Amino acid sequence: MADQKHRILMVSDFFFPNFGGVESHIYYLSQCLLKLGHKVVVMTHAYGNRSGVRYMTGGLKVYYVPWRPFLMQNTLPTVYGTLPIVRTILVREKISLVHGHQAFSTLCHEALMHARTMGYKVVFTDHSLYGFADIGSIHMNKVLQFTLADVSQAICVSHTSKENTVLRSGLPPEKVFMIPNAVDTAMFKPAPERLGNDEIIIVVISRLVYRKGADLLVEVIPEICHLYPNVRFIVGGDGPKRVRLEEMREKHSLQDRVEMLGSVPHAHVRSVLISGHIFLNSSLTEAFCIAILEAASCGLLTVSTRVGGVPEVLPEDMIVLAEPDPSDMVRATGKAISLLPNIDPQQMHNRMKKLYNWHDVAKRTEIVYDRALKCPDQNLLERLSRYLSCGSWAGKIFCFVMIIDFLLWRLLQLWQPTEEIEEVPEFTLPHHQDEEIISNFNKDHSLG
Repeated sequence: MADQKHRILMVSDFFFPNFGGVESHIYYLSQCLLKLGHKVVVMTHAYGNRSGVRYMTGGLKVYYVPWRPFLMQNTLPTVYGTLPIVRTILVREKISLVHGHQAFSTLCHEALMHARTMGYKVVFTDHSLYGFADIGSIHMNKVLQFTLADVSQAICVSHTSKENTVLRSGLPPEKVFMIPNAVDTAMFKPAPERLGNDEIIIVVISRLVYRKGADLLVEVIPEICHLYPNVRFIVGGDGPKRVRLEEMREKHSLQDRVEMLGSVPHAHVRSVLISGHIFLNSSLTEAFCIAILEAASCGLLTVSTRVGGVPEVLPEDMIVLAEPDPSDMVRATGKAISLLPNIDPQQMHNRMKKLYNWHDVAKRTEIVYDRALKCPDQNLLERLSRYLSCGSWAGKIFCFVMIIDFLLWRLLQLWQPTEEIEEVPEFTLPHHQDEEIISNFNKDHSLG
């Protein structure tokens, strides 16, 4: 473990009170870094009436800056609009390193750009996979190339994700680390009593969107219900594709065999999982998938599409993989049903404890921080040469954007010198070594 203690600013558009893989990752990682003695501050946009500075479990400080979500929980791109507030937070909190999360986060890209302009070391974690052919991916990849052109180090959550990020951004592979997600096994535990196999319950908990394979579910669920009369589905989650699932249920008269829960609060995910035997993941693209870990930790056998980094997540005897095709998913589900008598939920939970641990993730992330902080400092001209290599036209545009950012920063320095920005007083909350801080994640629902 590293001896040097860091002051880290986590930045992303995706954070509490929203729930998902990125949100959970930032929260659990921050809590473990706090336990290791580092200072961690989170910056995200405002959510409803949640604006300003809030404190969460373990003394985690969160800046909900007054920007509102524009599209899919992302803020409207301003390029330079976030510079004053990013600069103020960096100075006030005496930050030494900025850690941005998720390629789709506007706030993350802008904060990393401003931080590099001000000479801070930055680390980026990519949580998703993107293609190369569609218009959206082409534009996203160019933005990622711009951001990562001057990043100190990068992290990906799977080997597949690392290959994808290196190809999309042109980042040297030696600057990209693979650190997986983890699961809070203290929270996700199997049911005290093992479920009987008279009725097989298949659980689906996912955002009901195209990327998560909701359209696949529409074709798979009726076929499985037809082939296996003792199978029942519990579907948790919400999204634009929920209507299609509702229509499918009505069309095939499956109201008594397909239960639609709607959006499931994170605090209730375990109670839904332990009511089932099999967890079904139909994603069309996935860099890692924390939901699979949570299900396995609760003792469920997983059936999943063989996409992205999913094959890397669980051992072969804990997951049945299928192609993202309805007939193959039905076959895989049938195989999983036949394997159920051999599944011991408690044994599966104990294996997950050894395989995935947030404290291990935090210690590995420490190493990346140490390497980032040892990167040599570079002046503006040296940094511009990196942007020029991003393309004949794009490189010149990137350089122009960074020169303007540098000039605006200098103007801010003249208008409000760093010495005039009041630094926050230092304080630490007492930590008990035997306290499982990360298990308090659900209590943060009550923080207004």
